[in-house]
Amino acid sequence: KQWYQRRVAITAGKENSFKPLVDFIDEQFENYLQEELKIKRDLVTFHDSRVHVCLYFLVPTGHSIRSLDLVTMKALDKKCNIIPIIAKSDTVSKSELDTFKANIMEELRDNDVEIYTFPTDDETVAEVNKDMNEMMPFAVVGSREDVKVGETTVRGREYPWGVVEIENEQHCDFVKLREMLIRTNMEDLREVTHRKHYELYRRGKLKQMGITDDGAHPVSLQETYEQKRAEHLEELQRIENEMRQNFVNKVREKDLELKRNEKELAAKYEGLRKENNEEKKRLDEERKKLDDDLA
Repeated sequence: KQWYQRRVAITAGKENSFKPLVDFIDEQFENYLQEELKIKRDLVTFHDSRVHVCLYFLVPTGHSIRSLDLVTMKALDKKCNIIPIIAKSDTVSKSELDTFKANIMEELRDNDVEIYTFPTDDETVAEVNKDMNEMMPFAVVGSREDVKVGETTVRGREYPWGVVEIENEQHCDFVKLREMLIRTNMEDLREVTHRKHYELYRRGKLKQMGITDDGAHPVSLQETYEQKRAEHLEELQRIENEMRQNFVNKVREKDLELKRNEKELAAKYEGLRKENNEEKKRLDEERKKLDDDLA
């Protein structure tokens, strides 16, 4: 069974650029919900494509989070588990990085942005998870190149002043992040997604369908289906009427434009005809005068 998928989402630097991300996450929730509502459902073999974690990479400004990132993270924090990550952390000094981490966490708290915290209720991982929570956000460096360090080949980035090793915990937090995600807390991420984020989406969708569990106004699925079908047909009829009216308006506008052009052409023709008659009359008079002079 495939336990995770790698997905890359690129957001543009403008307002509401997070909407495609939110729509994608909701689409995966909706697929799971539709399978869950089937009479003959099979959630064991169903391909669960729900997003269990969002690794949110932050630009290493060294001082604060961009407003766009705060807005985007706020839009996502009720949809999935967010883990903030400082990208290209080798571009700032160690002291600047520590200050930047503290500023990030303070800004997230001030703006009520909920991020994922590693669970500490299991005593087998409580201590390490507590330490990792205090390290957030993780600072990582990425590279696809292998470089030589002495007699050893490592994955890293080579600079004139030395080498930044990706898997050296003294250089960046990549190894810690990988351990936390893949080995230590994968099941908790999946559980939080199902118990918190998916449940919130499911309740909202069922309320939209008119299904409640308070017993005050029980609504059957058949009634909900008929109601939604009627609303859908009504919406289709509204769209059809609107399209028909737009078509009639365009035809009317085109007809008026043609009539206006026709009048302009008729007026132009009449003007030319008058000019032609006047010119003909003038030429006739000059011809008659010339004939008289010759006689």
